Amino acid sequence: MIQLYYWPTPNGHKVTLFLEETGLPYEIIPVNIGKGEQFKAEFLAFSPNNRMPAIIDTDPADGGKPISLFESGAILLYLAEKTGKFIPADLRGRVEVLQWLFWQMGGLGPMAGQNNHFAHYAPEKLSYAIDRYVKETGRLFAVLDKRLADRAFVAGDYSIADMASYPWTTAYDRLGQKIDDFPHLKRWQDTIKARPATVRAYDKGKQFQSTSPTSPDARKILFGQDASTVRRAAG
Repeated sequence: MIQLYYWPTPNGHKVTLFLEETGLPYEIIPVNIGKGEQFKAEFLAFSPNNRMPAIIDTDPADGGKPISLFESGAILLYLAEKTGKFIPADLRGRVEVLQWLFWQMGGLGPMAGQNNHFAHYAPEKLSYAIDRYVKETGRLFAVLDKRLADRAFVAGDYSIADMASYPWTTAYDRLGQKIDDFPHLKRWQDTIKARPATVRAYDKGKQFQSTSPTSPDARKILFGQDASTVRRAAG
């Protein structure tokens, strides 16, 4: 059984996409990030970066005690290796998937996240920051669009590289992008959106969207943390 600590964010959707595709038994344990549940001591015990998603695999392949993981990319890779699905077994295919998985983790996710923050949540509208991240998001969309010009998916067959990137592209209008400017990316989006597992994964998240991150309390929780947050938890 996979215990999934989850909230319906792009990073949360990555994991439910995989789990719904493979049919691995899992249980969702909601972590309401707008209420600060990601800072509870019991969650920090296995997710020390105060972020979800995280998982606990109660039935690891080695038959030993449960394994916990945080970081969505690490979770996808772990689950792919556990099941032998959505990552190629051959060296060259595996390298293709891994480089695009890390491209998302190091580029698309962080840049789109900063774009969303400065455009929609920052108390002051800083034109330089908004322009910087809207342009960088557009550049990354163009990289993905170019990659998809001659292939159905990012690294050959549908893989964890696609599952990692897809949730970060769906809110393109919110990120200041016109999807028609990226026709190959749009076709890829439409293909993934139509997969039954994708429909199920996103349906799972609808029940949890209750707290608005634009409320003053949620904003303070989400964006007001600093080093003292970690130190208090350690103490």
